[in-house]
Amino acid sequence: MTDPKKSQDLKTLRQLYEQVLRIRIVEESIAEIYHLREMRTPTHFCTGQEAIPAGVCAALNKSDLLYAYYRSHGWYLGKGGNLQRMIDEFFGKETGCSRGLGGSMHLIDLEAGLQGTSAIVAGAMPHAVGAAFTQVYNDTGNVVVSAFGDAATEEGLFQESLMFAALRKLPVIFICENNRIATNTSIEERQPPVPIFKRAEGFGVASYIVDGNDALEVFATAKQAVSRARAGEGPTFIECTTYRVLEHCGQNFDYALGHRNEKDAEPWLARDPVKKLEVYFEEAERLELTHKFKNEITQAFTNARSAPFPTALIPEGLQWQS
Repeated sequence: MTDPKKSQDLKTLRQLYEQVLRIRIVEESIAEIYHLREMRTPTHFCTGQEAIPAGVCAALNKSDLLYAYYRSHGWYLGKGGNLQRMIDEFFGKETGCSRGLGGSMHLIDLEAGLQGTSAIVAGAMPHAVGAAFTQVYNDTGNVVVSAFGDAATEEGLFQESLMFAALRKLPVIFICENNRIATNTSIEERQPPVPIFKRAEGFGVASYIVDGNDALEVFATAKQAVSRARAGEGPTFIECTTYRVLEHCGQNFDYALGHRNEKDAEPWLARDPVKKLEVYFEEAERLELTHKFKNEITQAFTNARSAPFPTALIPEGLQWQS
């Protein structure tokens, strides 16, 4: 394999590592204190999948738009969302990015280009396609990203969105995070043995499959897709193979349920997104970044605890119960 330090812009390599590491530390820190019940929102962690939002977002401009789904923390941070406002949202505070009313699955930061995340499977796809149509109509030069899981490709909205995007040659990039499991059901039990990217290809969409645990590979493919979109060459579909380390919703492992086991995880954990990048940096630098990001999230928790709860929608005479 070519040494990324020789083949890639060192600035990009560092950006990817910092983003992957930061998302990992934020996710692990949230999981560590979730049992305290200070955060009353269902959480879908992206632990193990950090390379995908980091790699895709590194290829985008701030003005480009992103529509994501409920496994949203990495996409929010990757697109430049404000960490403090995200944590405030998890704590249900007025200062949250959705004013404390959306929780983990409904994040938004219009300033960063994140148009919103949705708890509805495949629900944000048509919104992304419509936004891409608007970019063409207004000649903005922006591209739009639609991020979703493998289960979303089983919805009718998936076919409809791809068909319209291909027909109109819209500047939209479809990112499928294929972790091969929907809640507790494996992809073999849900879908015929045809690769997802091949199905997208059948709509006339330029389609690729990449190692979703390799931020460099994700970035390179996303960058190519962005160039196609800006050049008016239409949509691109990128299937990113990856592994969801934790349970579908929550901070625990789910091996005891019997749907998958630790042996299944071994080859994926050996290709951990953080480990794949950290080999290019000295230990002192890695420790410095780890310390920096841990301090950042710890401070965000402290600030969130003292932030006010929403008041505008509370009936007179009632108070929030902690």
